[in-house]
Amino acid sequence: MLDLLIHHATLPDGRTDMSVAVHNGRITEVTQGLQAPAAEVLDAGGLLLSPPFVDVHFHMDATLSYGMPRVNQSGTLLEGIALWGELKPSLTADAIIDRALTYCDWAVAQGLLAIRSHVDTSDPRMLAVEALLEVKKRVAPYIDLQLVAFPQDGVLRTKGGMDSLTRALDLGVDVVGGIPHFERTMADGATSVKLLCELAAERGKLVDMHCDESDDPHSRHIESLAFETQRLGLHGRVTGSHLTSMHSMDNYYVTKLMGLMVEAQVHVASNPCVNITLQGRHDTYPKRRGLTRVPELMAAGLTVAFGQDDMMDPWYSLGCADMLDVASMGLHVAQMTSQAAMRQCFEAVTTHPARILQLEGYGIAAGCHADFVLLQARDPVEALRLKATRLKVFKRGKLLSETAPRTASLALPGRPAQTSFMHGKAPRLG
Repeated sequence: MLDLLIHHATLPDGRTDMSVAVHNGRITEVTQGLQAPAAEVLDAGGLLLSPPFVDVHFHMDATLSYGMPRVNQSGTLLEGIALWGELKPSLTADAIIDRALTYCDWAVAQGLLAIRSHVDTSDPRMLAVEALLEVKKRVAPYIDLQLVAFPQDGVLRTKGGMDSLTRALDLGVDVVGGIPHFERTMADGATSVKLLCELAAERGKLVDMHCDESDDPHSRHIESLAFETQRLGLHGRVTGSHLTSMHSMDNYYVTKLMGLMVEAQVHVASNPCVNITLQGRHDTYPKRRGLTRVPELMAAGLTVAFGQDDMMDPWYSLGCADMLDVASMGLHVAQMTSQAAMRQCFEAVTTHPARILQLEGYGIAAGCHADFVLLQARDPVEALRLKATRLKVFKRGKLLSETAPRTASLALPGRPAQTSFMHGKAPRLG
């Protein structure tokens, strides 16, 4: 007997009226009209059944610390880093764990079941590292939490920075991170990329490096990252995060750069909500958006994913663990408003980040983990348009979260009372 059988589901690839069978936490069959005995049967009613959302880039050690010790008045990246430095001496492991677990609760309710979080290794106490390793252990039954050793203050700029980052890896952190544009000089930044990639190659680790989070068109550490990836044979294992300087680079250089990135199979993590907020702060008008060249990078064949980056912390005062909100910001800022491009933005918070995190068994197909979200929408574009309610969230075939459908009761003059379902019926195209 099956544990769960879902009928009449629409899948992100456009297939409709699909049945999804689950046994022992895995999907055993995806087909139309499947009839089989099951302990639980769910009628999806034609709504969208998606694999869970994945956040490719987040800072869980800082989340929910907004206003501590004060608010970022300039709204700049550098003031945010300075604020985090002021806060670090007063941090406690218990406070970091408590805030992170609260965020994880929000994430589950939003269908976000896999997160790559950077964790600051600049503090030799390893306070944040040990706290998030504990969080990772606690949330393991319902969230895949992947941690990146991130030297927030610069691995070379900070005394003992390389030793601290190495200790974090020894403690169990998964991925090697870096921040070359925050080193003291451009040369130091390039050296940090070389050293950190060599460390990753030596230890068989993935790499995810904050690169060129700047409006400076001459900040070109992604070039160094692509070179080191190629030199060390790290193809497909390296991610460049932010890459906002690409927004300001001249087109000739970007054409060359994208070719190097494709050759090295470097992935891209863009963070629309935070990039559009922090970048361009020194401009008057016209103001640069600051977001990296998402559609061009996708068209070149690179894997590009969207991340939340921050939520209610020194860098960003908003956010609610909603990856549809992040994808919506991405499609607006990058002007990705064709039907195909909007579907790419949905993939940028589902299948693309899953590929970058190398998640095993991700997707809706026979053999995959039975992890999925039932959305109050009939296709990915409608899900983005409405920030669709996550009606049910499943992990390994077990219900984790349930939210009532969003409806409105209307009592309009001259018309009979009625209930309107918020997903509506959008006109069909073609």
